[in-house]
Amino acid sequence: MQRFGFFALMALLAAASAAGVAWTGWFWLPLAVFGSLSGLGLYDLIQKKHAILRNYPILGHMRFLFEGVRPEIRQYLIESDQDEEPFSRDERSIVYQRAKGVEDKRPFGTRQRVYDPGYAWLTHSINPVEIEDTDFRTTIGGPECRQPYAASLYNISAMSFGALSGNAILALNIGARKGGFAHDTGEGGISRYHRQGGGDLIYEIGSGYYGCRRPDGGFDAEKFAEQAADPQVRMIELKLSQGAKPGHGGMLPAAKVTAEIAEARGVPMGRDCISPPRHSAFSTPLEMMEFIALLREKSGGKPVGFKLCVGHRREFMCLVKAMLQTGIVPDFIVVDGKEGGTGAAPLEFADHVGMPLVEGLSFVHNTLRGAGLRGQVKIGASGKLITAFDIARALALGADWANSARGFMFAIGCIQAQACHTNTCPVGVATQDRLRQRALVVPDKAERVARFHANTLRALGEMTGAAGLSHPSDFLPRHLLMRGRFGEMITGDEAHPYLPEGFLLEGWEDPHGYLARWNRASPDAFAPFD
Repeated sequence: MQRFGFFALMALLAAASAAGVAWTGWFWLPLAVFGSLSGLGLYDLIQKKHAILRNYPILGHMRFLFEGVRPEIRQYLIESDQDEEPFSRDERSIVYQRAKGVEDKRPFGTRQRVYDPGYAWLTHSINPVEIEDTDFRTTIGGPECRQPYAASLYNISAMSFGALSGNAILALNIGARKGGFAHDTGEGGISRYHRQGGGDLIYEIGSGYYGCRRPDGGFDAEKFAEQAADPQVRMIELKLSQGAKPGHGGMLPAAKVTAEIAEARGVPMGRDCISPPRHSAFSTPLEMMEFIALLREKSGGKPVGFKLCVGHRREFMCLVKAMLQTGIVPDFIVVDGKEGGTGAAPLEFADHVGMPLVEGLSFVHNTLRGAGLRGQVKIGASGKLITAFDIARALALGADWANSARGFMFAIGCIQAQACHTNTCPVGVATQDRLRQRALVVPDKAERVARFHANTLRALGEMTGAAGLSHPSDFLPRHLLMRGRFGEMITGDEAHPYLPEGFLLEGWEDPHGYLARWNRASPDAFAPFD
């Protein structure tokens, strides 16, 4: 309640000034000042445009004052060669502008340092293509899938109810319904807010098996079948690891397990909610493929896949060998980059555990090509994919579609206060505090979600046409160029080549070390070393 303290003080001073007017006319001046501020605070509480003002009446205006001088501050940082914040304000501004439907163009050229190592760009054509329909889609579902899903090329990545507020989940899901794209539930189960929104869902199952859990914490196949039968559930995603903290479990303390969270996750109140670091339903690659087959059967033939942040490369090859031995092939694989993750994570894990998206995506894509399975498995990519260029680069490196958590969080008002784990989110996005949640006005933010998605795909269409292509799926590594360590230009084909189909099965030597790992991989056990 401290955030309303300044407003309360202004109201108190206004009342005192009003009483003082009867004593002397000099009190008209403070009455005008404090009365005006009190009126402003009252308006802040009832307006629906700015979440920060609903939670911080009067004081919230200071944020907009500082934003007004931000371009000058940022230019000073660039000129003085100071480090900026971890996530680019420029990209966050792009999200806000596209979500609000305002002009996102800027004068005076690029803000990027084009001669710095790592700078990347797309090649364009002298003969560009005009693309009118930017509702880009890819069909997910292999030979064993009976209910394939025509997914958008840009969807909402996994964020659980519990990590996000009910209002945030509802706004995201309504936005997904309006825009015709999918919303990943995260491992926290399907909540009433997901169902209320009516948007397409990707039901993520983590090691806690929330929503399909036995009392002892194990997997319950019949409960899963009940959840998966919902027509709103379009795909099933088995979570092996996530970019923010791969190989790390989690715990929601009993004090934070509300009645709504307990309902969504199928856990009792009054007890800690544990997500173990590993799954209990399988322990070997072969067993995991059998588990995927079970999920496909119990879901009525909906697309089933898994998500991981790549760690030991040979372990992924063990999974691919298990696919070949059993004939059970997932419909999709989502590669999560270690740079992703919107929730709180241990600093060491966030910074130093897991493979970045570009390398992980290229490795998964080429391993499936080498095993002759790439045509059966669609690949999703996630990990700081915010702009049209981010999506285009992921598609060029082997992805079939992209997911974003951070971008859509920005669209519903996230200001990166980094208070997600404290329950004090200032804009009502990542909190279970009902008073703070009211700041997030669902109808307004749902429109922003749908608008951000549509405008980003429109920008992707413009970029695709500029490259002389007719669909984003036509992007290949050769459409990328990047700045090397010593300032030289490197083509995408050089840095991230597509390796030949079937090269692992044929035993062709390769300069990238794939074959040596493949020969050591076994479907019978997860390899302990790379």
